[in-house]
Amino acid sequence: MDRLRLCFLLAALHGLHLSGVHSAGPRKNTIKENPIDKIPIQKNFNLDQLTGKWFLIGVASKCEYLRENNFRVEGTSVVLSRSSTQKIALDVSTLRKLDLQCWDIRQEYCSTKTNGRLLLKGRGSGNDVDIVVGETDYQSYAILYYQQRRKITVKLYGRSSDIPDNIIDKFQEAVLKQNIGEDFIYYFPKYGFCESADEFHILRE
Repeated sequence: MDRLRLCFLLAALHGLHLSGVHSAGPRKNTIKENPIDKIPIQKNFNLDQLTGKWFLIGVASKCEYLRENNFRVEGTSVVLSRSSTQKIALDVSTLRKLDLQCWDIRQEYCSTKTNGRLLLKGRGSGNDVDIVVGETDYQSYAILYYQQRRKITVKLYGRSSDIPDNIIDKFQEAVLKQNIGEDFIYYFPKYGFCESADEFHILRE
């Protein structure tokens, strides 16, 4: 799998800002408020109820690569399961196609001191992804926030690939509160989902 296609696979998965990730040099050690700290977390969050299968409905992100290649997004499903490792909160399996081939992207969301907040450890300094479960009813939808290098991405998941309009409205309101315009919201196909991937197409991050 060439680097460009791998980049797209991860960009479409995360909706994260992949450009300009290298530091331009030493910076002054100033403390700034972390944007994700301002996002309210689902009250009385229950991690066990979040487990199971979800469909990715929409992503809101200012990721330039995703903006230029959003026509290539594919139907994407995610399975969350509790990990047997104490420091890992969830094992995450994301299934989607690239060039007509099903891929299974495996990740681990780490526990934090805050209930409803998780961490995806990245490779290299400054590449960790902070995750907040902002709103969910566990039965039909979940709105999650992802932050990498102080940039926020908002994702809407549904237990079904079809989701009511009032939930779409909730998602759009959440996006606008993050100063992400509607032009940066990308909705994913409701068809063509992968059920599994062979052992040669499993990507562990």
